[in-house]
Amino acid sequence: MSSTLAGAFGIAALFVAVLALVFAIQALRAQSGTSKSANLPATPTPEPEPQAQQPEPKQGTVRSELRKLGKDLEVTRGELRETLQHLAVVRYDAFGDTGGKLSWSMALLDDNGDGVVLTSINSRADARTYAKEIRAFASESKLSPEEDEAIETLRKESGPTVEG
Repeated sequence: MSSTLAGAFGIAALFVAVLALVFAIQALRAQSGTSKSANLPATPTPEPEPQAQQPEPKQGTVRSELRKLGKDLEVTRGELRETLQHLAVVRYDAFGDTGGKLSWSMALLDDNGDGVVLTSINSRADARTYAKEIRAFASESKLSPEEDEAIETLRKESGPTVEG
């Protein structure tokens, strides 16, 4: 299984776990709230002020599980930044005697602009495929104008969070 697919499944599983936890908390609040609300008028409870350093909750409590899930989510987000998740394809006619834009260049990059550019040049007689490594939206190999266009598309989409 590819790391991108495994990362996506990991994020989805984490999301489902957090969602289930939220529903369980809401159900517990609703249960405890109905027995208390019969005797007391409904008044909003103020949220506690955030403290600089909170003690670690007891193992196995909802709060400790939420804190652990939060840490796991941050780790997963960090790993996801390094997966090839950005894609741009440029189709073109490499030769004048062919049509249909059968040649293409495809850039697959992560959030840092690292990844690969794949190019397939098709003619009537044959097809050639090339792969070039990309680091920080640049390559040590000479890039074709179409490969540059695919990379530039992803650089513009990445926005200000990625230095390029």
